[in-house]
Amino acid sequence: MEKDLTSGSVLKNILFFSLPYMLSFFLQTLYGMADLFIIGQFNATDSITAVSIGSQVMHMITVMIVGLAMGATVTIGLAVGAKEIKKASRLVGNTVTLFVTGSFAVTALLLLLAKPIVAAMSTPSEAIPGTLAYLRICFAGIPFITAYNILSSIFRGLGDAKRPMYFVAVACVCNIVLDYLFIGTLGMGAIGAALGTTVSQTISILTAFLVILKRKTGLVLKKSDFRPQRNVMGGILKIGLPVALQDGFIQIAFLVITIIANRRGLNDAAAVGIVEKVIGVLFLVPSSMLSAVSALAAQNIGAKKHDRAKQTLGCALIISIGFGTVASILIEFIAPQIIGLFEENADVIRLGSQYLRSYVWDCALAGIHFCFSGYFCALGKSGVSFLHNSLSIVLMRIPVSWLTSQRYPNNLFPMGLAAPLGSLLSSVICVIAYLIITKKQKRSET
Repeated sequence: MEKDLTSGSVLKNILFFSLPYMLSFFLQTLYGMADLFIIGQFNATDSITAVSIGSQVMHMITVMIVGLAMGATVTIGLAVGAKEIKKASRLVGNTVTLFVTGSFAVTALLLLLAKPIVAAMSTPSEAIPGTLAYLRICFAGIPFITAYNILSSIFRGLGDAKRPMYFVAVACVCNIVLDYLFIGTLGMGAIGAALGTTVSQTISILTAFLVILKRKTGLVLKKSDFRPQRNVMGGILKIGLPVALQDGFIQIAFLVITIIANRRGLNDAAAVGIVEKVIGVLFLVPSSMLSAVSALAAQNIGAKKHDRAKQTLGCALIISIGFGTVASILIEFIAPQIIGLFEENADVIRLGSQYLRSYVWDCALAGIHFCFSGYFCALGKSGVSFLHNSLSIVLMRIPVSWLTSQRYPNNLFPMGLAAPLGSLLSSVICVIAYLIITKKQKRSET
């Protein structure tokens, strides 16, 4: 049943929506980290590097799918907020048609490009076989990743963030068990990590379908709702495509940074890969705020409650900035211990600690533009998010990473500053855009 998020306490609604999302994203990140942690217990640095590089490529693909699905979350949320249930049903049906068709085409293309992708990543020679095997298996599982995100985007648009959490919990438990079986017992290395991830996602989707068949969503879907409609799909893509592109560009920037690290050697590559996993956990809060703001603000804007949409943005900003600041300060004291959970190599721990101590400040700064991006998406202005992220990548993230890598070949701390500097630029652009949009809204009201 759809959840009305247009009344009651704004803070309570944010917590009601974001906590299940945060837990589901934590579980999703956990089973990604489980691959790296478990393979580190049974294999050498080359296998760790293979999984870290392969998982970064898969993370890029996944976040682009999630970004595209944002179009479904927002458009469905707007329809639910306006009490247009028939329109919401059409949006759900067309979302399924669009994503299912696209997922098989993307899978076929990526399988053909597996070798060029591994080469483009400047993968260390020792890790090439494992990385290639890992990616091929994971690419084959993209339809299941897409199916999960379709269901999640639909439920979040309806105001329900709990069911996606249940689905990913199943995947997490299965992945950890299968990792120990494939990597530990059977000694399959990177191939075992990929198989564990793919099989667990398949089990999760099967569980999701069983739940959907037995429970009501508040919508009545007809065959005609699944028939492609240009205006309906256009509305989804208008919001989702810029978000997917911006997320893709951000991940490309991360991949470029990974390539820079890979060229520095195996230890640097492993250190950067481990830190990316740790940062993924810390980004749980800002990421959940982005999703919460986009869904809650969309329903409120659909219900013509623009002030509540702005209040949602304000509460989310306070939560994100507060968490990011506390987490960043704490990491400064325990960085070596965190890296040591994944790798015993002293050089990797030293390099990873340097990189984490500077990179971690991105958690606080990214929380600002994440919240604004969710609000802009709810307004149907996701192009603003695309703009600020593109500028931060071109002007900060990639140039600073490359320059600091050349200037400081034995220290990863300066290179880690690229991410927070990029987020600082994005945040400034977001504040300026918000003030301009707010001023135009006041003019239109008067």
